Amino acid sequence: MTAAAVPEKVRIVPRRLSLSAGVDAFFFVFGGFAAVWLAVLLVSESFLLGWGALWFAVLFWVLLAYLVLPRLHRILTQLYVPNYFIGRTRTSDGLLGDPVNLAITGSAEQLQQALAAAGWTRADDITPGTAWRMVSATLARRSYDEAPVSPLFLFDRMQDFAYQQEVADNPAKRHHVRFWRCPDGWLLPGGTRVDWLAAGTFDRAVGFSLFTLQITHKIDENTDIERDHIVESLLQAGSGARVDVIRDFASGYHARNGGGDTIQTDGDLPVIDVSGVAVSGSAAARAGSAAAPVPSTASGEAPNGSAAPAAPGVHRRRPASISVGALMLSARVLSGLGVIVLAALDWPEFVSAVAIDGKPAGTVDPATAGVALGLLLAGYGVVLALNIGFAAFVYFGRNWARIVAMSFATVSIITSFVDYVVNGAAITLRTSLVSVTFDILILLALSAKDAREFSRARPVRSARGRRAP
Repeated sequence: MTAAAVPEKVRIVPRRLSLSAGVDAFFFVFGGFAAVWLAVLLVSESFLLGWGALWFAVLFWVLLAYLVLPRLHRILTQLYVPNYFIGRTRTSDGLLGDPVNLAITGSAEQLQQALAAAGWTRADDITPGTAWRMVSATLARRSYDEAPVSPLFLFDRMQDFAYQQEVADNPAKRHHVRFWRCPDGWLLPGGTRVDWLAAGTFDRAVGFSLFTLQITHKIDENTDIERDHIVESLLQAGSGARVDVIRDFASGYHARNGGGDTIQTDGDLPVIDVSGVAVSGSAAARAGSAAAPVPSTASGEAPNGSAAPAAPGVHRRRPASISVGALMLSARVLSGLGVIVLAALDWPEFVSAVAIDGKPAGTVDPATAGVALGLLLAGYGVVLALNIGFAAFVYFGRNWARIVAMSFATVSIITSFVDYVVNGAAITLRTSLVSVTFDILILLALSAKDAREFSRARPVRSARGRRAP
């Protein structure tokens, strides 16, 4: 596997509020509340399905664990978790994650050379393929040395890379450590300059997260044992690494990480110096000899809150949330086309079943009813056609299309909610539950942080001046 280039310098620039950021914040928060309402609708529908409630129980867990609770945590942690260095990482949901328990001085090539000499294996990036391989290997207890690790965030960005050591050929148990390049000119509290920070923990089993109910790895409580194991493995490898320890860097404490696992540490911070490690050609290839250009802030935003331009020749990586949002828009269109097709196949019965101006269609002129309904379905078809266009523009990272798609979804959700609360309209599988679900999923996907940053980044231009997707 060819590793991605690792940035050698990262600069952090304070963010400023902007109208675009305010609009995105509204959609983000509204999507969280809409997801809660969807959970309520699913619970209500499950009571009407008998044995079908078992399937809805699974759907409810998926919705709660992977959409509702993560979004609520993300909203709330914006209020109470500080956005500066406190010696803890953060999860993608905003929760405090594993403790930062290692610091390193030296280049990416030297660090990775030392890790390789100590018997550590670089973890794969998370993709649908590697995620599935991880699940299947865990269930079958089959070795997967390069199994990916979940993302944790420091300096408002995901780890640059991670290394691990599998235990007993079982990916459910492993030593692993994540690394983040420190921002240019950044100093540890106390004034020590280091190049990298790291968080090392030991995965002891697979279980459920206490805070989100997601399936995740459970870590060993004593993170100091894993920290000392990493240090010892590097020193014993004979690569030239040295270590110094900042005693009482943080107060010793007991806490919980983002998965709800208890953690404890004495607060010491080993600083590993790998600047004397000789670098081989293979290590340079692993680290990436050419450092990738880095946006002007850790989040990829310019100081005024707008997205920073992508560096020439560097293609933006499309996040899963954008793909899911475009897929949901397309699925919304297909469900609408299904309604039109079913109406066309049995047009007389469809006309007689619809009320016009509060009167049954059978009490008015059938021709008038048919024309009115035909115009209504034609207009609906036009809206569906526009949605297909929006789906394409969203997929290719056009921010205006994302905003418009979220606006339509929000209006539709509000309309359905008002009809549900004020008029007592039933929202079930036989009525509008499917369309409401699509609208809420579209809003959740397109309001996610990575979708926002992908769409707000200005498109890359190729050598011929054309915009790259």
